[in-house]
Amino acid sequence: MTLSGGGPPPPRRFPAPPAWAARHLVAVRVVLALTLLVGLGYPLAMTAAARLPGLRDAAQGSPLTGPGGEHLGSTLIGQSFTDPDGTPLPGRFQPRPSHAGDGYDALASGAGNLGPESTVDTPPTGGEPGTPALLTQVCARSKAIGQREGVDGSRPYCTADGVGAVLGVFRADGATGTATRVVSLNQPCPARPFRARYEGVPVECARPGEDHSAAVVTPVRGDAPARPRVPGDAVTASGSGLDPHISPGYARLQTPRVARERGIGEDVVRALVAGCTTGRPLGVLGEPTVNVVRLNAELDRVRPGEGG
Repeated sequence: MTLSGGGPPPPRRFPAPPAWAARHLVAVRVVLALTLLVGLGYPLAMTAAARLPGLRDAAQGSPLTGPGGEHLGSTLIGQSFTDPDGTPLPGRFQPRPSHAGDGYDALASGAGNLGPESTVDTPPTGGEPGTPALLTQVCARSKAIGQREGVDGSRPYCTADGVGAVLGVFRADGATGTATRVVSLNQPCPARPFRARYEGVPVECARPGEDHSAAVVTPVRGDAPARPRVPGDAVTASGSGLDPHISPGYARLQTPRVARERGIGEDVVRALVAGCTTGRPLGVLGEPTVNVVRLNAELDRVRPGEGG
């Protein structure tokens, strides 16, 4: 039977999907689009860009190889050039200190988190070792480097025995008034205080377990030169603990020792230092630096006696 007037029957109309289903369908489409764009397209684009000339080494970790093709690490991460006992190798340029794990551990990147107010050492208590203040760490490093390089390692606010030159001054009125007692806070007994008297009062060594919290902490500059022979980067760590660079000044300080220990001419070593020196980025940012990891690798390519 046909309807009057003829023609095909009207199309069947399905009910519109509920609003919640439409919203979920849009969300699925967005997830798929972002997955393709961010999870696949973006990584592929970055990988392709990293293969461009000039970027390839950095993208692969800037690997460093030795004369025989052996892997020596990365030029982006510093290394400790020491023997198994931790003694600096005399024929190597030494990097700056590192607080990343046991030193330059990329899995434990970090700083010492001590600032300019860290001047008084924490003494040992309850069988636990004490903690040297940042000032004492700097003083001890400067003294050790001065001895290693044969130069004056003294610096302001440091004692001759390599600790922070800090006095605890007890005064009659607490923080003010005349001094009644003076203690060298970072020189525990039986050490000899770095000064005999302060404001007319004899200086005592610090007795273990004694409370010095009431004393006024007083750093003493001393007579060290305003510009120490040992550069600042030689005695302080970088923020990451992984910096492979040292200053040209620290490289120059080490050049005579390295040349002497390797039996090569200082002019050869200076040329290698110049070749591993990078200037200021854009000509104005930062300071020139020397990549000590690259520099030590280049030294291994020089034969003893060359330039001597």
